[in-house]
Amino acid sequence: MRIGEGGEAVKGLRVARVAVWVVLPAEVVVAVCVVAGVRIPGAVLVGAEALVATVLALEAVVLWRLYAVRRRAGAGRRDAMRGALRTLVPVVARRLIVHEVRALHSVGLWVLRRRHQVPEGALAAAYTGPQTAMMYGLLFVSVVETVGLALVIPWPVVHAILLVVDVYGVVLILALHASCVVRPHVVGSDGSLRIRFGALFDLRVPAATIAAARVERRYPDGRLLQVSADGVLDLAVGSQTTVTVELTEPVEFVRPLGGPGFARTLRFHADDPRGTVAALTRVGASVPDHDRGR
Repeated sequence: MRIGEGGEAVKGLRVARVAVWVVLPAEVVVAVCVVAGVRIPGAVLVGAEALVATVLALEAVVLWRLYAVRRRAGAGRRDAMRGALRTLVPVVARRLIVHEVRALHSVGLWVLRRRHQVPEGALAAAYTGPQTAMMYGLLFVSVVETVGLALVIPWPVVHAILLVVDVYGVVLILALHASCVVRPHVVGSDGSLRIRFGALFDLRVPAATIAAARVERRYPDGRLLQVSADGVLDLAVGSQTTVTVELTEPVEFVRPLGGPGFARTLRFHADDPRGTVAALTRVGASVPDHDRGR
């Protein structure tokens, strides 16, 4: 019985995922057509909403079955629900939701002038300097766009939809910057290192793993986070890194969308690279500085 129920849950999970990938894009197309003013027959709209409701009901049934299987296996209610959600919701979707929630939480910390998990005696190394002007510029443009669209769009429904989307976009931009402000890099009193970028990236490095640290300005090309074939991790802000940390052994990290990775050399940006390196190496201010580009 349990095996049969487990098999039904797995089969239902597959059906639910296929249904989501088929129905939701169609729902997005219908929504875009409605916003654009395209006349859609009432029967089509009713059918589309019925399909969405059916998919949501299917997701709820599959979630309950996965939960029931875990409960019968001896898991507690919280663990069973957590496991069911992890199975039902793809990793990428879960990561995006978590990032968004943490970013919005950061706005509250920012307003209260608090920092996230910076222990007493630790050094908080800020890294937002190169991106602050750009983020505020993007925020200003988004606000202007929101006001402009509110003035020129004559249709109340379209105006309301775009207003909600634009305002939420402004909040997310502010939240992204706030998450970087309240989540700085951290050099612990024991010499450990925690490298972060807002709510998107978080890597802890024990003090015993750090072999050397130096001020080294580099200008890597490409994405925010990239790892070379030889295990060099670049976490750039404003297309630059200012601190290089060499490790005695590779450390494992999790990419923003959930993929695993390993790195043996870390390059990241700190607004005060000398202070960061001094805290890591417990040396005075005489730290070599090498400016070089790729």
